[in-house]
Amino acid sequence: MAEQHGKTLVPQIRFAGFTDPWEQRKLSSTCEQLSRTINPLETPNEEFTEYSMPAFDNNETAETVIGNSMNSLRKIVDRPCLLVNKLNVRKKRIWHVPRPEANAVCSSEFVPFSSHSSDLSFIKISLLSERITAYLESCSSGSSNSQKRVTPEIIMSSEIIAPSLAEQRRIGAFFDRLDSLITLHQRKYDKLCVLKKSMLDKMFPKGGSLYPEIRFAGFTDPWEQRKLGELGFAQSGIGFPDAEQGGSEGIPFFKVSDMNTPGNERELVISNNYVTADQIARMSWHPICQVPAIFFAKVGAAVLLNRKRLVNEPFLLDNNTMAFSMDPNRLDSQFGQSLFERIDLTSLVQVGALPSYNASDVEDMAVSLPDHMDEQRRIGAFFDHLDSLITLHQRKLELLRNIKKSMLDKMFV
Repeated sequence: MAEQHGKTLVPQIRFAGFTDPWEQRKLSSTCEQLSRTINPLETPNEEFTEYSMPAFDNNETAETVIGNSMNSLRKIVDRPCLLVNKLNVRKKRIWHVPRPEANAVCSSEFVPFSSHSSDLSFIKISLLSERITAYLESCSSGSSNSQKRVTPEIIMSSEIIAPSLAEQRRIGAFFDRLDSLITLHQRKYDKLCVLKKSMLDKMFPKGGSLYPEIRFAGFTDPWEQRKLGELGFAQSGIGFPDAEQGGSEGIPFFKVSDMNTPGNERELVISNNYVTADQIARMSWHPICQVPAIFFAKVGAAVLLNRKRLVNEPFLLDNNTMAFSMDPNRLDSQFGQSLFERIDLTSLVQVGALPSYNASDVEDMAVSLPDHMDEQRRIGAFFDHLDSLITLHQRKLELLRNIKKSMLDKMFV
């Protein structure tokens, strides 16, 4: 955390050459609202570049709109500024517009303000801090959390703790670069997820067809339809007493929560619980040795998430979960993982108070697959590579976000 020596405000980490203490001041003393407004209906045929909430939420550029399509006043954005959303401040929606586009406006959802004496990137990060967010929340009004809003006057009354303009610029540029990297990896991650979804749809037959829309060269035979029970078998987990949990050596004993562990995004390789040979013998447990297998939830709310993970080593699983062991002579493991990603296990949920299904329900599901293992391997390897790229960008995103969180704590008072 930043340190406060008496009345001297000093952050824990600073750029070289800066030693002066930071000062506390109201936002209104360093920033001003952009007050000019326009009624688009008075210029019905004129084009405007509008900064809107949908574009902001989806990381998109501003939208070009015609005056007669807008039914209320708009603030004119004619110089570098910050657009602060007045609604639901907990979501921390602040948009930095360093170079406004021609004829730019913003809706009444935003409070636009500029500054000649402070760095806007620095001010943006300051307003996103938990301290100011909590202040704005305490001053907001509305019937529900999602509808609570603040006035421009309340925003301008926020207390900013800031250094000299030169130091502000160094800090602002640092976080701008960090945000650019986060956005870059987020976009790559999103595009890869969309690509995977599209290819899962096109590289597997649908609508009763036995021919996928896209295939690797050299494969032309129709796919065959089989029940999962012909390609392997499903089995439920067993009870896992609290007294037996917590071990760090032996065979993994997987629970639903293990799917949330970093590193287990595609394959379960880390467990929160391991059991020894002595425990296995004493409890008469029978580890699942028929691997590869697909692990998934079989009861409770987790079923509705429809998540699956590959397991390649012998394991045990608790009674809220199920595993499908693949016949390696009929299913390539990576292809089988992609095949299961297309399967909607929620369609098996039995009507009742608690979502659930049983092993025979899973084994009775019909699927399509190539008869040739070579085609299965090509498809499996393709999706394995795609998954590796998705995981790579996901982990880079997590790393960058953790770096940003740490630096926000250490570089601000």
